[in-house]
Amino acid sequence: MSENKRAACLKGTGVTKVFGFGDKKTVAVDHVDFDFREGEIISIVGESGSGKTTLSKMLLGLISVTEGSVEFQGKPRDISSGAKKKEYWKGIQAIFQDPFSSYNIFNKIDSVLLDCINMRGGKNLPYEEKFAMMREACSFVNLEFKELTNKYPFELSGGQMQRLMIARIFLLKPKILLADEPTSMIDACSRATILDMLLKLRDEINMTIIFITHDIGLAYYVSDSVYIMEHGKFVEHGAAEEVILHPKAEYTQRLINDVPKIYEEWDLSTV
Repeated sequence: MSENKRAACLKGTGVTKVFGFGDKKTVAVDHVDFDFREGEIISIVGESGSGKTTLSKMLLGLISVTEGSVEFQGKPRDISSGAKKKEYWKGIQAIFQDPFSSYNIFNKIDSVLLDCINMRGGKNLPYEEKFAMMREACSFVNLEFKELTNKYPFELSGGQMQRLMIARIFLLKPKILLADEPTSMIDACSRATILDMLLKLRDEINMTIIFITHDIGLAYYVSDSVYIMEHGKFVEHGAAEEVILHPKAEYTQRLINDVPKIYEEWDLSTV
């Protein structure tokens, strides 16, 4: 589906976050506009302190918006009560940087996956059907459910825990997945696996994925569109290839220049 035919999924106008008050105000996110479309992969790229994590928390409804508005699926987002937040969270879920802090250490893996099924309205399903759904979700991320039964998340490796997070998303089937540096705390081999699984998941359920990252190389690899963030503002955005191969903003160029270019130093004639 071409970009201009995709339905609006999450749209923001003048979204702003100010911390503090009086002379001690800090503007973390400064009147940003965005328009994320169904089935897109979007990267929000910036250095530490650029405001991208604050923006992600506002998108998730974890912190309030000081100014501006957010629309979800073409309607003004309403998260004014606990019940309305829970309803909104059925449509947007997250994978965070640290897999070890994403689980309740007292809940076994069976319970983690069962909670997802119950959230999607499967509370009264026969256990055999729930078991089949959990097994399918684990199979999707190349985990053996029978080997996870009665285990706790902390008994898994970091890569396995992130894969289990993707299994949760497989069961929840949200419209939007916000992935905040999901590969930064796992080894290089696991990173490629996690990214491939996320791309496969996008294709499986036509989900919008928003990557929050400092890695502009990752953004180029996975994204349909890229938003470059500096000091709380978007300094550039557009199609990934256009932004990264033909950057207009000086800050974007600086991020690109910081990517190691090890191949340029190799003498390939000797290989």
